[in-house]
Amino acid sequence: MTTNLEWQQRKNINSPRGVGVMCQFYAERALNAELWDVEGRRVIDFGAGIAVLNTGHSHPKIVAAVTEQLQRFSHTAYQIVPYGGAVALAEKINRITPGTHAKKTAFFTTGAEAVENAIKIARAATGRSGVIAFAGGFHGRTMMGLALTGKVEPYKTGFGPFPGEVYHAPFPNPLHGVSEAQSLQALNALFKSDIDPARVAAIILEPVQGEGGFYVAPPSFMRALRALCDQHGILLIADEIQSGFARTGKLFAMDHHDVLPDLMTLAKSLAGGLPLSAVCGRAEIMDAPAPGGLGGTYAGNPLAIAAAHAVLDIIDEEQLCSRANLLGERLAARLAAARAEVPQIADVRGLGAMVAVEFRDPDSGAPDAAFAKKVQAEALRQGLLLLTCGGYGQVIRFLFPLTIGDAVFDEALAILDAALRA
Repeated sequence: MTTNLEWQQRKNINSPRGVGVMCQFYAERALNAELWDVEGRRVIDFGAGIAVLNTGHSHPKIVAAVTEQLQRFSHTAYQIVPYGGAVALAEKINRITPGTHAKKTAFFTTGAEAVENAIKIARAATGRSGVIAFAGGFHGRTMMGLALTGKVEPYKTGFGPFPGEVYHAPFPNPLHGVSEAQSLQALNALFKSDIDPARVAAIILEPVQGEGGFYVAPPSFMRALRALCDQHGILLIADEIQSGFARTGKLFAMDHHDVLPDLMTLAKSLAGGLPLSAVCGRAEIMDAPAPGGLGGTYAGNPLAIAAAHAVLDIIDEEQLCSRANLLGERLAARLAAARAEVPQIADVRGLGAMVAVEFRDPDSGAPDAAFAKKVQAEALRQGLLLLTCGGYGQVIRFLFPLTIGDAVFDEALAILDAALRA
């Protein structure tokens, strides 16, 4: 048996340091919300591959769907020889995404690729080049994705210059001193000092910021953005890569709002662990690029398409939106109870099962990344994997599979309690 230490030594010799790796143990197998390393140690997974496994590790229906597809064919390149599964999945996504207007969906491979193509589509549809994103937003590690991302460390360091005509406004965050009114004022200030709104193709935002700290866009802010976009002919892009597919207690985070985006980017839990992303939007906007302007060799891979069909069936059959709300309420209640004894807890927030806890130094009020890291390390020592996020690394986000069993969930909450108090 190769040990974790042996694999770690081989990794350090053969993989670059730029690929940051959190854990020093190596996965051997996983099922639902549990994984086991090469030495047989069990860990409860509250990271889910960074929000990729809303339906859990190796759900049998996904395994069966991929196995069946693999026995027929694994690749043709949809742009060369298409297949019905991709068309049928596009039909489903067009139907289940917010709004009853005519939509079209294009498939890609990664979330960053979906974002890149959403910007391409927006520019083609409007004939404009400017794009506005928000501080704290994360939109990928490609060059345009990095330009849009509102966090320098560790994503942007050493990689510039980035594509031009990308501007950032502060995201409403009262905990950090940014009101909704101030965010909207900053947008108008951009129009006064940096770019004519007639040159802005799109405003892109996460309805719930992921890497930024699970800050939720207020409904009134989303309505104001929609009105601003309508006023100036700007497209509104909702990046649902982390928040989609039942995580927030609805199928999409935009389902919590009474306005519609023009384009949506989807990925992560769309295909239950297989690489698949999508851009869905108004049909006339999606048709703006000329034939050949969109695509990719692996875009809409048939194995991932088959997995995505199974994911949508599982979400429906196992009522994962309701499950997300139930689990999120249980977690939030446990964190609220701990708040009385853990003065570092500054905030508990989220939608559905997209929950986060933020820490501050009780004396200075400064973001407390050190405490977050201690909680994370202690939880992992006891067998619970947690992820941090936020501008300072001061937030722990919870991304457990929505299919997690009650007994395992209760075990995880007990570990979390102990780690917070350790």
